[in-house]
Amino acid sequence: MRAAVLNRVGGPLEVEEVPIPTPKAGEVLVRVAACGVCHTDLHVIKGEVAFPTPCVLGHEVSGVVAEVGPGVAGLTPGQRVVASFIMPCGGCYYCVRGEEDLCEAFFAYNRLKGVLYDGTTRLFRHDGSPLWMYSMGGLAEYAVVPATDVFPLPEGLPLEEAAILGCALFTALGAVRTAGLEGGEAVAVVAAGGVGLGIVQLARAFGAYPVVAVDVRPEKLAKAKALGASHAFTPEEAPKGVRDLTGGRGADVAFEALGRPETFRLALDLLRDGGRMVPVGIAPQGVEAGVEITRLVRRKLRILGSYGARPRRDMPLLLKLAQAGAIRVGAEVTERHPLEEADLAYRRLGRGEVVGRALVTMGGGHA
Repeated sequence: MRAAVLNRVGGPLEVEEVPIPTPKAGEVLVRVAACGVCHTDLHVIKGEVAFPTPCVLGHEVSGVVAEVGPGVAGLTPGQRVVASFIMPCGGCYYCVRGEEDLCEAFFAYNRLKGVLYDGTTRLFRHDGSPLWMYSMGGLAEYAVVPATDVFPLPEGLPLEEAAILGCALFTALGAVRTAGLEGGEAVAVVAAGGVGLGIVQLARAFGAYPVVAVDVRPEKLAKAKALGASHAFTPEEAPKGVRDLTGGRGADVAFEALGRPETFRLALDLLRDGGRMVPVGIAPQGVEAGVEITRLVRRKLRILGSYGARPRRDMPLLLKLAQAGAIRVGAEVTERHPLEEADLAYRRLGRGEVVGRALVTMGGGHA
């Protein structure tokens, strides 16, 4: 099969022929249809998030079940499926508590070492040397995924576009649920990329109003309004604009979807007294954002970190919302690239040229 390999930090993604991986007990082999292009992969490429190389990135996939490993029930070859970037082990302290977004094995094995939960990778070169896996290593024609993280795709949803359910929309749903968002609350979404656009859609689906998108680029603001934002402002306009829309108070909930100190602080500045700020953007390691302690304490502001969502609780809900038309799965996708252009797709993302979400498509992934 073909896979896009990152051989060194800062290097290009290079397409290689490697053996098709084999699923072990409790795992599923997915023939990948598409993989979303996400900033978190870009952090790894640039060395802003530590991860071993050589590796295969890609953590937001859709495809078709090709093979199931021993002990897997409820999934059969030929099924159209999606998988989230968080792959719960199902047995650690947090998974047992239902807090799969804090899965100990996922962080200790996959995010630190690039392996699955027996301590080994499923990807190798023909000479037997290992390729480390970022999540399932979805920038390849086949990917092995723990069965805890493979979900049948309802009929009527497009297979390739459904890839973004695994991170952009999955993370957005986790953020909205972390916020405890209620109908009628005022929402501000700082940064209208793939995740931010997902939050816009879900905030409207949950009955929030106004839903304000904030970004530096007019085309991203236009995209946010097309997907349900009631208002759109630049960062300079946002503080006054949000206050004017809320009787001078500020937003009930502000989401930060970029992971930069300036956007983190802006999201806090947009809050009313007693408001909640939910940061979801990943920053380079070691980056900090200053917080005014007295305002945080006296004004009872709450900062609620949110990393993805809980796959076995939230992905079925997300699929139902998509099936019901509450969110438009394909509407965020603005460009597609074949696997040979994976490096170009991430360079475009790094230059801020992607409006919405880009996909790397494998071809032949349809049932």
